[in-house]
Amino acid sequence: MTGAHDAAALTAGPQALRLEDGRQLRLLSAREVLEARRESETLAKGAEERPLCANACLLARALLDGRGQPLFSAGQAVLDALTPREIGALARIWARFDRAENPGFHCGEERIDGLKKVWSTRRRTGCAGACSVPSACYPQRSGPGR
Repeated sequence: MTGAHDAAALTAGPQALRLEDGRQLRLLSAREVLEARRESETLAKGAEERPLCANACLLARALLDGRGQPLFSAGQAVLDALTPREIGALARIWARFDRAENPGFHCGEERIDGLKKVWSTRRRTGCAGACSVPSACYPQRSGPGR
């Protein structure tokens, strides 16, 4: 896979995964993941309950019906409606989907280096490529010879 193709895949990947029964699992933003963690801390009464509560809170945000609408309002609703086995299975599916769509350190250093290069050399909309050229108006403040 080329670097340009990888960069396009990062921004154009699917945002939701359709399950066999018609439900969908959607990717979550970093804020939503943090909110799910915080909610799970209020639900869990001990260390042994934390994983189940964390997965339930994550699914409350990620699990959608066939029309793309949330199925649950909160982690407590997931705990009330699904079995621990169902919660675990759905959380594993979501984790695989998230890893596939959000590359990280697990995908290998070589691929990450390629993605970094593509993202660091592409033009950005706000500066039309001018940002990558040193500005003569502002003298260099640090670096060799300073």
